Amino acid sequence: MDCLFCKISKKEISSDIVCENDNFLAFKDINPKADFHTLIIPKKHIESIKELQSEDKELIGEMFLFIKEIARDKNLKGYKIAINVGKEGGQFVEHLHAHLLAGEIKEVV
Repeated sequence: MDCLFCKISKKEISSDIVCENDNFLAFKDINPKADFHTLIIPKKHIESIKELQSEDKELIGEMFLFIKEIARDKNLKGYKIAINVGKEGGQFVEHLHAHLLAGEIKEVV
């Protein structure tokens, strides 16, 4: 598979890791749109929300709890979570990911 985010999750491509567990990886966006801009990906390759299966519902629930942990650990008082779906929706990497943004948001993701 030639997926950029799969390569990052397997450490084949370096990234500035914010947090990691068995199922998820969070790393700093290389083109931040806010003072704090982190991408959260499942290590399992899922192309987008459109590709979610019923067996993924527990994983997706865990993803939001993982995001909550990052926000708590980074003392984020308020934040925005954005998930783009498909190229028309602004998704440029075909691997499900959430943007966690806080502080001054410079540009919409």
